[in-house]
Amino acid sequence: MNTNTTYQETADYLASRTDGRPATAIILGSGLGLLAGHIANPTVIPYGEIPHFVRSTATGHTGNLIFGTLGGRKVLVMQGRFHYYEGYTMQEVTFPVRVMKCLGVKNLLVSNAAGGINRTFKAGDLMIIRDHINMLPNPLIGTNDERFGTRFPDMTRAYDRELIRQAEAIAAANGIALKKGVYVGLTGPSFETPAEYAFYGCAGGDAIGMSTVPEVIVARHAGLRVFGMSVITNEGYHFADDYVNDGNDVIVAAGRAAEKMTLIFSELVKSI
Repeated sequence: MNTNTTYQETADYLASRTDGRPATAIILGSGLGLLAGHIANPTVIPYGEIPHFVRSTATGHTGNLIFGTLGGRKVLVMQGRFHYYEGYTMQEVTFPVRVMKCLGVKNLLVSNAAGGINRTFKAGDLMIIRDHINMLPNPLIGTNDERFGTRFPDMTRAYDRELIRQAEAIAAANGIALKKGVYVGLTGPSFETPAEYAFYGCAGGDAIGMSTVPEVIVARHAGLRVFGMSVITNEGYHFADDYVNDGNDVIVAAGRAAEKMTLIFSELVKSI
């Protein structure tokens, strides 16, 4: 299904529904849809109306593609993403990123809700993703399409250092404390065991989740600049006898931090 022709068909459909070609796209994770309310002159397209898109079934993922203006710049926003644990293939999970490339997008901002591995992290913290550890199937497995990128793309600087510096400056100017660390991407949908949190901490991980990494790999393969941010929604290193990971608690915790993330993303879009 996911041939270059199919990507272009979807891109052409979206272009016919909107004015202008945004240079920046944003993918919003669990409970982080607040930013969508800050988009001026929005054109909202439900995923169900978009050719070759699948549906987002995850809690806290509304399932709309929004074109509009943020920080005075045209943007494309995914209000909810697709996950491997929903039963989708990696090609389906990352399909929107290649459509973005066909639309002329040059910058991708990704966000997610994540569990804290680093013992200095607290629920509600914002973590800039400086690197990742991929424990999901690589979305580039299979025949390589040279029209998007090279067979063996470099991931040395998957997360753009200049965008990280700009985000840190924005946060400092607005009195927002930031963490920085390594995001571990697992398949889910089960939450991690205490032993798994400890294991990935020993491997260098600071936060853990079930998304983001496949989209980043495909974006970098296609030459997009990437900035990533995690909202720490629980402290995975702190397991009391009665502690239980709960998906609804993740959504609530993400919502509390969404306002700060929205400010950083809005200002970052303006500065790109």
